[in-house]
Formats: sequence, C-alpha cells, structure tokens
Amino acid sequence: MAAAVEDEPTRRDFLVVASGAFVAVGGAAAMWPLIDQMNPDASSQALAAIEVDLAPIAPGQAITVLWRGKPVFIRRRTPAEIKQARQTPLEDLRDPYARNPELPPDAPATDANRTKKGHEEWLVLIGICTHLGCIPKGQNIGDKKGDYNGWFCPCHGSHYDTAGRIRKGPAPRNLDLPPYNFTSETMIKIG
Repeated sequence: MAAAVEDEPTRRDFLVVASGAFVAVGGAAAMWPLIDQMNPDASSQALAAIEVDLAPIAPGQAITVLWRGKPVFIRRRTPAEIKQARQTPLEDLRDPYARNPELPPDAPATDANRTKKGHEEWLVLIGICTHLGCIPKGQNIGDKKGDYNGWFCPCHGSHYDTAGRIRKGPAPRNLDLPPYNFTSETMIKIG
C-alpha cells in the first residue's frame, strides 16, 4: 500500500518559514547601520542653508526662523526705525563693532554695516542675547521692545536698538548677524 500524501502543513514547514523570517529580520537589522552611515552627519546638516520668503512681511513686522538650531530674527523696518538707527552716534554705542561676518572684524557698527546695501529696510540677526544666550523679546506685536524700540532681554535687562546694537544692560556685544544674501527682491538665503 502507498502512503497517503498529507496536504496539511507540518511542524517542519512552520519551522522553515519561521527560520526564514527570523533570518530576514536579523539581516535587515544588521544592514541598518551600514545604510544609515550613508546619510549626512549632524555637522553637515547643521551647516545647511535655508531660504526665506520675505514677501508676506509688512513694514514694522518681524518673523523668526530657525537656522543651525538658532533663532534668526528678520524684521522689515519702518522708515522711522531706519532713521532712528542711522541717527545714533557711534560714540553712544557700547559695542563699536558691526559683528557682520562679511566685513572685517573691526568694521564700525553703523546701520549700513548691519544691513545689505539696497535692502536697508531688512534687518537679519541671530536672535540670541549676547549676555547669557536668552532669546530677547521684540519680535511679536505687543512685546516689550526695550528703551530703544528694538529688542529687550527680560532675563537680565539688555536693551538693543533698531539695528540690533546693545545700548543698555549687561550684554557685552551687539546681536550677531548670520551670513545671508538676497537671491531676489523677496527671497534671502541664510547660510
């Protein structure tokens, strides 16, 4: 007599399928570090540039964007704010240097040295107080802007003017400027 062929799965069939699945999952887990190492590292990503559309910002308004993990303040200054910044005598400034990465380190902190020629209404600053790294107020409507109508750091009382220059309080230097360029009349590239 001939043996009957069983159509039902056996314990051996289950073990073969389970072993194959275990090997596939284990192989994928072992390959992940090899695949993941091909991604750019954090230091490369941190240096990335960002583009910002300035078109929706009305005169007197400001926005904050993140670049390299830091807040960047972008303010479209009014003619009165520009006039106020330009009329400030350099001898009244606590930090005489522009802190502009595109100028020599000893460039004076004039309003022109803190903005781009032809785009003086736009002020782009790294929004970190130079005293202890707090984020100053002055970006939102209703924020206290300090004695000089710019930014105010409530943590320790630093006051910045409409060009981001330190005027009063413990901060040792002006707000820093990030490297940026206009790619069109309404677009900037930071970084």
